Amino acid sequence: MAASAEGSRRSRLRLLVVQALVFSLFATLLVRLYYLQVVTGDEYTAQAASQSVREVVVQPQRGLIVDAQGRPLVTNRTSWVVSVDRTMLGRMSEERQQQLLERLSDVVGVRTVRMERALVNCGDEGSVVGECWNGSPYQPVPVATDVAQDIALRVLEQPEDFPAVLAEQQTVRSYPRPFGINLAHVLGYLSPITEEEYDQAESDEDASLNGASTVGRAGVEQQYDAWLRGMPGYQRVAVDSMGRVLGDDSEVEAEPGNTLVTSIDAKVQGVVEQQLADTIARARATRDPVTKRNYVADSGAAVVLEAKTGRVVAMASQPTYDPEVWVGGISKKQLARLYSEDAGTPLLGRATQGQFAPGSTWKPFMTAGALTHGYSTDTRLACSSGFQVGNRVFKNYESGAYGVIGFDKALEVSCNTFFYRVGYDFWRRLGSDVDDVNAKDPLVSEAKNFGFGSETGLDLPGEAAGRIADRKWKLAYYESMKDYYCGISGKPQDGKTSDFVYKFAREFCIEGFAYRAGDAVNFAIGQGDTIVTPLQLARAYGALANGGTLYEPRIGKAVVGPDGEVIKKIRPKKAGTVGLPEKVISYIDEALQGVTRQGTMSWKMVGFPLDEVQVRSKTGSAEVYGKQSTSWVASYSEDYVVVMMVSQGGTGSGTNGEAVRAIYEALYGVAGDKVVPGKAAIPGTTAPAGLPTFTDDGSIVPPAATRKGE
Repeated sequence: MAASAEGSRRSRLRLLVVQALVFSLFATLLVRLYYLQVVTGDEYTAQAASQSVREVVVQPQRGLIVDAQGRPLVTNRTSWVVSVDRTMLGRMSEERQQQLLERLSDVVGVRTVRMERALVNCGDEGSVVGECWNGSPYQPVPVATDVAQDIALRVLEQPEDFPAVLAEQQTVRSYPRPFGINLAHVLGYLSPITEEEYDQAESDEDASLNGASTVGRAGVEQQYDAWLRGMPGYQRVAVDSMGRVLGDDSEVEAEPGNTLVTSIDAKVQGVVEQQLADTIARARATRDPVTKRNYVADSGAAVVLEAKTGRVVAMASQPTYDPEVWVGGISKKQLARLYSEDAGTPLLGRATQGQFAPGSTWKPFMTAGALTHGYSTDTRLACSSGFQVGNRVFKNYESGAYGVIGFDKALEVSCNTFFYRVGYDFWRRLGSDVDDVNAKDPLVSEAKNFGFGSETGLDLPGEAAGRIADRKWKLAYYESMKDYYCGISGKPQDGKTSDFVYKFAREFCIEGFAYRAGDAVNFAIGQGDTIVTPLQLARAYGALANGGTLYEPRIGKAVVGPDGEVIKKIRPKKAGTVGLPEKVISYIDEALQGVTRQGTMSWKMVGFPLDEVQVRSKTGSAEVYGKQSTSWVASYSEDYVVVMMVSQGGTGSGTNGEAVRAIYEALYGVAGDKVVPGKAAIPGTTAPAGLPTFTDDGSIVPPAATRKGE
């Protein structure tokens, strides 16, 4: 009995313990429920609400780009875009997903594999750079742009056949082409933001960029991207637990980008592009008298600057491309063509990125260097048919000879042997020690004074710096290439190596660093390893035109807000001065007038009203090893600088003279032998009544019409 009572007592005790535990658990649960629903209820309610709202980016309209007269160069147009909602797509079976994408591919004409790549987040496994999605995971992903309206409406009207597929209108870039212009290398293009750029934008807290943004990749689209892109808006949409959109919650409107006003004049640009294209076509139909083959004329460029400000009025390059090719995404085939050497590398803008030997257009700057370092306007040197340096005879063009002449006549007839003598004299007196890389060279110094060998500061990305092939450059080149050439010369000559290459390699290996007399005389006429861009040459001629000021060329002129208010004026910027006495500039100026009136350019200017529009010019034909000559004309008036070149195009005036004349006729409204101001391409451009000249002491003589008493 006692044992039974003891067991019963223990059972009751255990029951009490269990009851206490259960009670404590319920008490804890009730306290927790009270805390969650009463104490922190508002906080969790807010969090729950926020989790049911998703943000969708609303892209802003990109700002316009217009010319100096307000003509639209780049605008926006409406395009139908088909997108896929990945949230809804993810709720389908893999089989249904594949069927949907194949059905959509047949309708919009985009390959299924390309759509699949577009639907992958950048950074995820299997993502392809340039094709993956950088935007919000809740935002529909565009898979086809510029879709025909009837196809877009079919998608909208048949949701049962195209679940998770949307069709909506968005804005894309448009090119109105006033006067039929191309201007691709100046305008640039857009492409989607990269993952690295997006990460950087987040790091910089740049709210103007998001994962679905497009950004400028070249030209003014890239240079002024921050002004053009605008500020995106955000549309908040309510979604259910399955991610389906229930309705709009709120919206922050996007702010459109600003308008960029450029210094480009579309009418002049149209003339320049047409003249450049016609010039290349004529060159290709002309036979080279040396090779007896037609000129290749593989590329060309033309630049028109305002002489007094450095602003770019027109700039053209060939070959070029259609900027529309980037709208809606470029195909691999199209992109490969833009980089293709067989197609002439159309993406390369020759005006700012092409580098060519300047030929005789270099001689005015060599004249400036000589006249400020011991030579004078009274100097007379022989213009013989040839000039011997060591065992080589450097010849004049077609072995012409003009007797003993001065610098002015040497520029007028483009006498090579005259400038050979100048270059050789400086080398003999100052730099004949080939080991002295620091030897003085007035001609090299003057070239640098005019800005050659460095970027001009143009407001476009990717500008080339050119090259001044002086002693330091030659030594650096030798150090970088000696192992290659010494490797060739250090082995017996084989059948793959020509006699010329083998001999050159041996000589280079031994003394490729030496800056010899041949280098100096070639430098004096713009030959050899010195190269310039057409824009660099135009800027240097601009300094001759305006009295010695080097400007950083500018394409941007102003930034205007959506409300029409001028936000920023982009003023001309001086890069420096060339530091020449006025009488030296005046002497060169008069000599270059002689080139136009009775020199190498005169046969292309017959009948042109030179008394009203005084054009100074210099022609050039640069020899390039293994290729045909590069053709140049560099010129200027009181108002403008005009430079045109054609690679492998023949002689300077013979190839470009006609086109350069036509450009001046358009600029000033020349009709026949008369100036008709009303026909000038740019309103307000008129021919000057007369230009000031300089006396020997450097003082200015005013034009005859403004002298007192006359």
